[in-house]
Amino acid sequence: MITVAGVSHSYGDRPVLHEIDLELGEHRIGIIGANGSGKSTLARMFNGLVLPKRGRVLVDGLDTRKDGRRVRQRVGFVFSDADTQIIMPTVAEDVAIGLSRRNLPKAEIARRVDEVLARHGLAEHRDHPAHLLSGGQKQMLALASVLVTEPDILVCDEPTTLLDLRNVRTVVRALEALPQQVVLLTHHLEMLHGFDRVLVLDAGRVVFDGAPRPAIEHYQALLDDELAGDAR
Repeated sequence: MITVAGVSHSYGDRPVLHEIDLELGEHRIGIIGANGSGKSTLARMFNGLVLPKRGRVLVDGLDTRKDGRRVRQRVGFVFSDADTQIIMPTVAEDVAIGLSRRNLPKAEIARRVDEVLARHGLAEHRDHPAHLLSGGQKQMLALASVLVTEPDILVCDEPTTLLDLRNVRTVVRALEALPQQVVLLTHHLEMLHGFDRVLVLDAGRVVFDGAPRPAIEHYQALLDDELAGDAR
């Protein structure tokens, strides 16, 4: 369970979030909004990458400000650009690095790495240079590198932004199969069909909170109003 209590945030004198209160316990939660709406800042608060200027964020009762390390063990984060997460030379090494501080036996690390690579279609690439993978393979590697640590919650910040339709569908299928709670930020609105709940952010506020279809319709209406205003 992610709890957002009275959260506001700014970068310098630029406010980005305003008095947000949320209880996020559903299995599949989407967050949508235009660029600059505050959704990425909010998502980064879920595992302590960003700490709120005012208010608190709790994960299973743990305060991200006071218990950041324990929160990050529970909440995995996948970025839109997989290259920012790939830090090791080979595919297997990149997945294994996330387990380096877990004090696990080498055999257990190898087992987990092999298992997650097989699950996400990367077994044949385990010894390949990670940065030479295709864009879709890199995104699956980024996902595998987070999932190997067995988080309870997975936050994905626009993981399909740089992908073609085929690879978008690959990521969608992978997320659908996960037992973890998934919080997904996306501009690919079709990914949200079947989700339990979708939040719409606009100018740092949650302006809609409900089922996918009405949430998407609300967001599209906001965009139409914005375009109409630009045209006047």
